Amino acid sequence: MKALLCTRLGGPEDLSIADLPDPRPGPGEAVVGITVAALNFFDTLIIAGRYQVKPALPFSPGGEACGVVTALGEGVTGFAVGERVIVHVTSGTCREAIAVDTRHLTRVPDGLSDETAAGLTITYGTTLHALRDRARIQPGETLAVLGASGGVGLAAVEIGKILGARVIACASSPDKLDTAREHGADDCVDYVADDVRAALKRLTEGRGVDVVYDAVGGDNAEPALRSLGWKGRYLVIGFAAGEIPKFPLNVVMLKGVDVQGVHWGAFVEREPEAHRANQEQLLAWAAEGRLKARIHGVLPLADYAEALGILKRREVRGKVLVRIGA
Repeated sequence: MKALLCTRLGGPEDLSIADLPDPRPGPGEAVVGITVAALNFFDTLIIAGRYQVKPALPFSPGGEACGVVTALGEGVTGFAVGERVIVHVTSGTCREAIAVDTRHLTRVPDGLSDETAAGLTITYGTTLHALRDRARIQPGETLAVLGASGGVGLAAVEIGKILGARVIACASSPDKLDTAREHGADDCVDYVADDVRAALKRLTEGRGVDVVYDAVGGDNAEPALRSLGWKGRYLVIGFAAGEIPKFPLNVVMLKGVDVQGVHWGAFVEREPEAHRANQEQLLAWAAEGRLKARIHGVLPLADYAEALGILKRREVRGKVLVRIGA
């Protein structure tokens, strides 16, 4: 089988496509023939050795995919050869087939395309866990989303609306904000042209927002924290800007603010049943058409450098997918 491999840490240009033996399932595992793999910003970090999880070399990037079960290992129940599934792992999906423990699989409903299903696991899974399990956002509350036009940002806009929140999208240009508005954002803030704190205060008539969803970090983190109202929640998702913010704890104290870490990977390992329920909910919403799951583009495996480059340059609007099989 063909596999995209990281044999040395670096950039997309350091990867290569290699031929590997076909995988065989071990006890409790299934082999999945991958049709479409989805890439995320963290893939640009993991191949550079700058992510908190560091797979042993060589490895394939890609933490999520859609495919078909082709073989089952000893003791597997609940899955059958020929079923379509989504795969959710730390790395390894940018290859024609993968052997994986069945706890990392979720069945795909009929009528949902491989392309839509492939990109639901990580960004949407992270977001549902963040908004429902961590922030416990309530209908009528106000949600501010930083970096609202990227894959994870659009997931926050969409899921925030499904959960009944008023969503304020924050991004760096009018066209990015137009993308967020197309996905349901109620209000928008251009944080290049406007001051984030002042804009969020203005849009909430001085009350402040209830929840900030931040997958960006950087310079806008502290102004967003200061825009929270009484007992607001600040969700720490990631640091796409590269800089990890340091918050003034007096603001946290005076407003009764909760700064909540969202480590989706740890949640998956520690609370597998809750994770599975979230995955099934996301797939159901997508099958019903309630999640748009915007796709930036679908590129062939041979164009892996361009696919990762779109993410690295922060040009992405939705999910970047890689076509692996038929």
